[in-house]
Amino acid sequence: MRKQIVKFACYTALLTLTSITQADVSVIVHPSNTASIDENTIKRIFLGKASSFPGGGTSVPVTLKGSVADEFNQKVLGKTSNQLQSYWSKLVFTGKGTPPKEADESEMLNLIANNPQYIGFIPKGTEDSTVKVISSF
Repeated sequence: MRKQIVKFACYTALLTLTSITQADVSVIVHPSNTASIDENTIKRIFLGKASSFPGGGTSVPVTLKGSVADEFNQKVLGKTSNQLQSYWSKLVFTGKGTPPKEADESEMLNLIANNPQYIGFIPKGTEDSTVKVISSF
C-alpha cells in the first residue's frame, strides 16, 4: 500500500512539473510587418494553406525545433507532431506542399530579424527588439 502511495505522489508531482515547464509560445515577424495576423491566418500559413500575409506580401513560415514546436503544433495548429508529420508527408508525396524550414532559437531570431517575409515562433519571453511579437499562445 505504501509503495502505491509513493508511486501516486511521484506521478502527481511529475504531471505538475510537466505542466509548469510548458512555456507559452510567441509568434514573431519582422518589425516592419504591419499586417493584422490572427490565429486562423497563422494556422493557414503554417499548414501551407496560405502563402501571403493579409494585405499582401509573401509569408515564409519557419518552425522551431524541439518541445516548443510540439506546444505550438498542439495550441495553434491543433495537431500532434506525429499528425503534422503525416500531414506534410502526404503533401510532399503529392507535390502539393513543402513543410516549413526548421531552425533553432538563435537562427529563428536571426532569420526573422533579417527578412520581412518570414514568420516563426519562439518561447515567450525570449524575443528581443529585432523582432515583433504578433501573438502569444
